[in-house]
Amino acid sequence: MASLDPSTDAELTRRAQSGETGALGLLLARHQASMRAVAMSLLGYGPDAEDAVQDAALTALRRIGDVRDPGAVGAWLKAVVRNGARMRLRATREKPGLDGLDHLPLDHLPLCAHEPPHPERLIEQHAMRDWIWDAVEELPPQLRLVLMLRHFSGITSYQEIAAVCEVPVGTVRSRLSQARGKMARVLLSTAAQTHDDASALTEDSRQEALETLQASERGFLPREISELWPAEAEMVGRFGRPGERVHPTPVMRRMLAAGVRQHVRHVVASRDITIWEMDVTNPAGATDPCPPTLAWLMLRQNRRVRTLRVVFPEPAR
Repeated sequence: MASLDPSTDAELTRRAQSGETGALGLLLARHQASMRAVAMSLLGYGPDAEDAVQDAALTALRRIGDVRDPGAVGAWLKAVVRNGARMRLRATREKPGLDGLDHLPLDHLPLCAHEPPHPERLIEQHAMRDWIWDAVEELPPQLRLVLMLRHFSGITSYQEIAAVCEVPVGTVRSRLSQARGKMARVLLSTAAQTHDDASALTEDSRQEALETLQASERGFLPREISELWPAEAEMVGRFGRPGERVHPTPVMRRMLAAGVRQHVRHVVASRDITIWEMDVTNPAGATDPCPPTLAWLMLRQNRRVRTLRVVFPEPAR
C-alpha cells in the first residue's frame, strides 16, 4: 500500500538516520513492493523471495546510517535485496548474522576499514534498539530464541543453533524464516509507537552476570541473586546427566575449584530469555582445559531462572 506521508525519500532517510523509527517504517512500507519485485525476479515466487525482502528490512535497521545519498534510498534498498538474493543463489555454506550488505559495491555502502562492530552496537548507534527489541519480544519464545542466537549472539551457525535448541537444522531454518517474517510485520505496524528502554533490561542482566560470577568466587550468592536461581532451576546438556536434575550452583563451584574463571563479554536479554557470553581462562598446565569461550543460555519465568544450558560456540574461523 502506498504511503500517504508527503515527505520525500531524502527527508524520511535523514529522519530515520537521526533515530526516528516511524520514518524508517514509512520508507520500508513505501518501497516494499519494489523490493519484493527485485527478489522475485531473481528467486521466483515463494518463501525464498519473501525471506530476502525480510532480511533486507532487518538489514536496513542496522545500516540506514550508512546511506550516503538519502534521495537514492530506494535504489539502496533494492540493492540490498538483490545482493541478498544473489547470495542465496550462490551460497555454498551458511553465513551468520543479519547479512546482505558486506558485498555490496562501495558506492551503495560505505564500509569502514576496521572490523565491523557487533550488531547491537550498530543498532544503538542508529537509535533503533528499543523498536527492534519490542518487536523481538512480540515473537513466540521458540522463534525469539533462534532469532536472538542467530542475530545477536556469537552462536550463529545453523548447526550450533540446532544443537542448542535440540531440534533439526531444518527446524532452525523454518523458525528463522517465521521469526523474520513476523519481525518485519511487527516492525512496520509499530514504527510510530513509543517503545520501552531495552538498554535497561540488558544492563540489569549484565549486572546480574557480574554479581553472579563475583559472588560464586566468594563462595556464596547474596539473597537478591540466589532468589533468581531457585531450587527448581536445573542445568541441561553437557554438565547434566540424562534424567538427573542438576542445580547450576554446584557445577559453578566445581569449575571454580578447577581454576576456571569466566569474564562477561556480551549480554543479550529479553524478558524470558537471557544469553551471557563469557571469555574463559584456564589455570596454567590444565590437562583438560575449558574452551576459551562459552555462553550461558537461560530460560526464565518472572525473571527467575528455570533452565540453564552452557553452550560452547565453535571457534571463529
